[in-house]
Amino acid sequence: MKSSGGTSTRCREMRINSVADPAALSASFPPLSAAHFLEALILHAAVGSSGESSMILLTVLFLCIISTYSASVKGHTTGPSLNNDKLYQFAYSAEVYVDRVKASLQKSAGYRLSSGVDVNLLWRNPDNDDDQLIKITIRDVQVENVNERPAAKNIFKGKSTEKIIGKEYLEALQRPIVLELVRGKVQNFYSYQNEPGFTQNIKRGLASLFQLQLHSGTAREVDISGKCNTTYHVRQDQVTKIKALDSCEIEKQGFTSHNRILDASTKATSATTYVLEDSFIKSIKAEENYVLLLNYRRKTGAKIVSKQRLELKSVQAGPGLIAGKQVASVIKTLDSSYVAVPLVAEPVKSECKKRPSLSEHWQSIREHMYPEKLSKAEAARSFLSFIQNIRKATKEEILQIIRSENKELLPQVVDAVTSAQTPASLEAILEFLDFKDASTSTLQERFLYACGFASHPSEMLLKSLTAKFKGDIANEEIRETLVIVMGALIRKLCDREGCKLPAVVEAKRLILSRLEKAKKDDNVRMYLLALKNALLPEAIPLLLKYAESEEGPISNVAATALQRYDPSFLTKEVKETMNRIYHQNRKVHEKTVRTTAAAIILNSNPSYMEVKNILLSIGELPLEMNKYMLSMIQDILNFEMPSSKTVRQVLKDMRAHNYDRFSKMGSSSAYSGYITRGPDVSSTYSLDILYSGSGILRRSNMNIRIFDRNAELHASQVVIEAQGLESIIAATPDEGEENLDSFAGMSAILFDVQLRPVTFFQGYGDLMSKMFSATGDPINVVKGLILLTDYSQEIQLQSGPRASMEFLGGLAIDISGGMEFSLWYRESKTNVKNRVAMFIAGNTEVDSFFVKTGMETTLEVETTLDFISTVQFSQYPFLVCMQMDKVESPFRRYVTKYESLPSGRRYTARRGKAELLAGNEYPLHQENSNMCRKVFGAKSDSSSNWF
Repeated sequence: MKSSGGTSTRCREMRINSVADPAALSASFPPLSAAHFLEALILHAAVGSSGESSMILLTVLFLCIISTYSASVKGHTTGPSLNNDKLYQFAYSAEVYVDRVKASLQKSAGYRLSSGVDVNLLWRNPDNDDDQLIKITIRDVQVENVNERPAAKNIFKGKSTEKIIGKEYLEALQRPIVLELVRGKVQNFYSYQNEPGFTQNIKRGLASLFQLQLHSGTAREVDISGKCNTTYHVRQDQVTKIKALDSCEIEKQGFTSHNRILDASTKATSATTYVLEDSFIKSIKAEENYVLLLNYRRKTGAKIVSKQRLELKSVQAGPGLIAGKQVASVIKTLDSSYVAVPLVAEPVKSECKKRPSLSEHWQSIREHMYPEKLSKAEAARSFLSFIQNIRKATKEEILQIIRSENKELLPQVVDAVTSAQTPASLEAILEFLDFKDASTSTLQERFLYACGFASHPSEMLLKSLTAKFKGDIANEEIRETLVIVMGALIRKLCDREGCKLPAVVEAKRLILSRLEKAKKDDNVRMYLLALKNALLPEAIPLLLKYAESEEGPISNVAATALQRYDPSFLTKEVKETMNRIYHQNRKVHEKTVRTTAAAIILNSNPSYMEVKNILLSIGELPLEMNKYMLSMIQDILNFEMPSSKTVRQVLKDMRAHNYDRFSKMGSSSAYSGYITRGPDVSSTYSLDILYSGSGILRRSNMNIRIFDRNAELHASQVVIEAQGLESIIAATPDEGEENLDSFAGMSAILFDVQLRPVTFFQGYGDLMSKMFSATGDPINVVKGLILLTDYSQEIQLQSGPRASMEFLGGLAIDISGGMEFSLWYRESKTNVKNRVAMFIAGNTEVDSFFVKTGMETTLEVETTLDFISTVQFSQYPFLVCMQMDKVESPFRRYVTKYESLPSGRRYTARRGKAELLAGNEYPLHQENSNMCRKVFGAKSDSSSNWF
């Protein structure tokens, strides 16, 4: 035991001494393989010893050597190892391509940076072979086109690298860097302080290539892209490194749109392949891909491809090692100017060339922003460009334009300033608008709606609106609009996990507490509309209370608010309340509320008995409600809605499904259909019209929804409601509607935001006054400019440059509606006109400071969608004709690829296509077609006799 202990100690001492001076050891002895070394020691032990002591000595020596050998092997297989006194010379290139997603790289815009790279070992840790300092020097830098191009289209032609990059920057790029590699990973990155960020990032991109491990597995690594999940696959002398770019922790700049359908999405991949020889790098090929696609039109997108190549060209005699035991002393000996800097890329901003002032830009687009031009694509284009410039402007620059513009153009300026969503733009518009001044209510309303449509609202915006709501507001309609928009902002912030933000908590508390204290019907309705936008789970009990216990508009708003919730929130309590309302178990309700309750039941996974009870009620309902409910059931079956399976099961029961029940007469209807069905998104429309028993319109509801596999957008809803009009034609009101005041109005939802309802008339006196003074002109529901898509992301490429990917989508919209009566001809007509122009602009750019390359994409379309409902109530059942028409729509798209130098030299290639999309009349059900033939066949020249 004593002998073995002594041998063990000597073994440890021998190993320490032998490692202490590897240079001396290698100089004293010729290279000896591990197998020869092991064999010699075993032989020596066998010859020089005998008996038991010899066996013990042999065993101890064997274990000691195996331990030392395995540690050595393990150490040398965790990372690449350079030979002493050697200079490794590589050829390096970094290429960038920008193009359409499916385009060939041979025609892409881009550039190539190529150079020589010298690598040599400076120092190896005496106590750990896997701790190395290596020096990397970039030399002979060249910049050129990534694809061959004629001289006339080559922006680099005739320019030296020094001219392209700049003398000082080129010198900085060619200053060497030092890496400390520990087990193949970059432990420290040494460079010169205050070096330009863009040259430093190019070096970081090169340095990151030298980071690898020589065994398969996953790791969390830090490199130029940030801290990323990395997977290694090792096979003989080849290593493949896959980096999950979406996992990288790095400072990110940008924003996305609130709704996924209106947004863009990116997909990123990164793969690096290493070929090794003699435990060091022979070649590296790295490729990084970013793909950006518009979610609602995936044909429109862009890609960035970044490639790096490093290939060993020669190994020559190089400088010797620097003596030392600590990294810090070695670095100081090498060059005291070196400092350790992060390997993660630093943000770099290009020097912006002089741009037109905000005022100059506004003057260049001003003519396209007049109200009569707001349904044109050029208005939407100008709106987007104005937003981009406002985002770079100061508060003072913005106020200068607002205060100097005339009343006709000011609403459009307010739309753009509010949509910019910067701190400066918010401060400017809040300073300009005085909510105590009723004369500027139009501008206040445009500001509030632009807030409601905000693509990425801030907590500060909601906080500012809450403060305004608590203050003095001259116009009561503005006060109502303000709280409704607050509801929309609460929802958007909650959807982004901001429900616990102080401003959101305060706004929720204010709305809920004031609703419970409200006494006036107008105030109750105002807070209910805010909750209809906010969709707070905690508001559901309050909505149930108002839906069941109140009457008229209050009950209706509460019920339609519940209808907007996702079915997952509709608990057993909600469905029980909706069943009581529909079946009138506790009190009599209006038809509009009862049909909404039925729709909620049927759209939230109804039970067999719930569906059966609804079907059994048909036949016992008021005449037009019978017909409406039958039409709703048939629409569920025809459109294969989620509850259609349960409905089919119930219809097997003849008590629910018989001729008497399904042959009820009437003119009310509900119908759904597709506007478009595509691989990316589909859009549907639904039209339902409910009449009173006397033939007067009770409710007309048109919805357009857009959806994909994962998300849905309620693009628009226009509801025209009327009540208490039976006295006009001396008819009897339906059950539960005997005491309703005369009223007609319009309510709209636009891009998931409930707007403030518009009243056509309120009360019998107002009705008669407006009927006799009516001009037949439609009433505007919403008119303005909306920022629809707002996507912007900064991307750090692993080769060094920064890239940006942007999509902006603007909508110029004009929705109007009207309701007309002819008492003489006993005819009514409702008309909802949707005129829209859309412009989408995408820009994908790689900025290397000394060269920019990118691609711009634009799409534009103008269209009009009309919904007309004509009713002749001179007989029963009265004749109803519904029409939904889309006019011919011009559609244009352009793609421009470019490369440019700071000097102004620029190359562009542009392609485009323009076409006319055919108009069409959307097919409704056959019964409607038959009715339209009768209406227009029987009509004479009565259309000129409206009063």
